[in-house]
Amino acid sequence: MPLREYDCPRCGTFEVLQKHHDEPLEHHEPCGSKVERKISLSSFSLKGGGWYSDGYASAGSGSSTGGCAGGACALPGD
Repeated sequence: MPLREYDCPRCGTFEVLQKHHDEPLEHHEPCGSKVERKISLSSFSLKGGGWYSDGYASAGSGSSTGGCAGGACALPGD
């Protein structure tokens, strides 16, 4: 069950365990104030290497690098 974050004008920010299909809260039970649901960052993160870790393909993935279109650059000693 995910934690949902709400902002109460009287009490500040608080969290509530809610199911995905539960309706958002409208009032904070302890004080009765109208609340606003906050959008918080996810704790989801991808592990390992890949395009998502640095935004670019790795050198061995067949992409062109350093202006050598299609791998047409000569290597030293050729």
